[in-house]
Amino acid sequence: MKVKDRFYRTLWPEYDRGAVAIIDQTVLPHQLVVRELETVAAAADAIVTMRARGAPLIGVTAAYGVALAMTQDDSDQALEAAVALLSHTRPTAVNLAWALARMQKVLAKLPPNERCEAAWREAAAMADEDVATNQAIGRHGLGLLREKQRATGRPLRILTHCNAGWLATIDWGTALAPIFLAHDAGIPLHVWVDETRPRNQGLLTAWELAGHGVPHTVIADNAGGLLMQRGEVDLVLVGADRVSRAGDVCNKIGTYLKALAARANEVPFYAALPSSTIDWRIADALKEIPIEERSGEEMKSLNARLEDGRIARVQIMGPETEVANPAFDLTPAALVTGIITERGISAPRELASLYPEWA
Repeated sequence: MKVKDRFYRTLWPEYDRGAVAIIDQTVLPHQLVVRELETVAAAADAIVTMRARGAPLIGVTAAYGVALAMTQDDSDQALEAAVALLSHTRPTAVNLAWALARMQKVLAKLPPNERCEAAWREAAAMADEDVATNQAIGRHGLGLLREKQRATGRPLRILTHCNAGWLATIDWGTALAPIFLAHDAGIPLHVWVDETRPRNQGLLTAWELAGHGVPHTVIADNAGGLLMQRGEVDLVLVGADRVSRAGDVCNKIGTYLKALAARANEVPFYAALPSSTIDWRIADALKEIPIEERSGEEMKSLNARLEDGRIARVQIMGPETEVANPAFDLTPAALVTGIITERGISAPRELASLYPEWA
């Protein structure tokens, strides 16, 4: 996607330096900062600290982390250690395990002296596939948004939660890809953007939409229900970090509440995601999908631009306050109208119809 006069991906290899460059998402939307990752430990840290975030991007970052490890040591022990380190960075997004399993399958069968080149090649292929996948999600979602807008006869009003745009992927995004394409196609629309506390990923969504010229308004997380009651939301569109075979959607904390409000007000609720986010092994999502518990410090402070222009971490509550910080919640398939993937749109419990190889 384009930022001012330059096109960016969220991550790209710096082959001449044996490094990987990423956009540091912890300082957005105040600053655009590019950082280099030179070791597998640095890649793991970028995932843990959410400098690289979003399920698809986490997966590709981990793949490049393995490539960085193979650059320094291409032994069996180094491969196993890299996969083990990266697999423990974040537990909920299944794209992480999917990417690491793919890298390990490709590399384990090769002699050590061939692993470095193969690792960089495979990671690059995964990045390019992610872009193509998200464009396909966008095309399928575009048809849905066009149909919904024609039915309303006015600008389509979409509510989002978290950030499922190009920053959460390599490019284009999942839930935002249809919105970008619809805007480019001249379909009138307006996006209600949840702040998405405590990490405020909604501000990243707003930054992306502003850069693309898409009309939008940031709202407090708890305002969505009222807007639905007033008839000011035509459709809820979110991403996902893990989806069960049955179509249960695990996404950023607060998504479940939006789904409940949407059902109560007869507002369609859609999730957009690549097939790498579907965990076909999961039978009971509520019991089997691990919910990441993050540090309470994320709730106690936030990044802010001070009056003198400096960016600082600002405390918003006292150190004596106890905080619980679950990062995700689960939306049962019964509350989901449809799931948009690179192969099309299906009812949640009919996902396997798009993927007969998993039926």
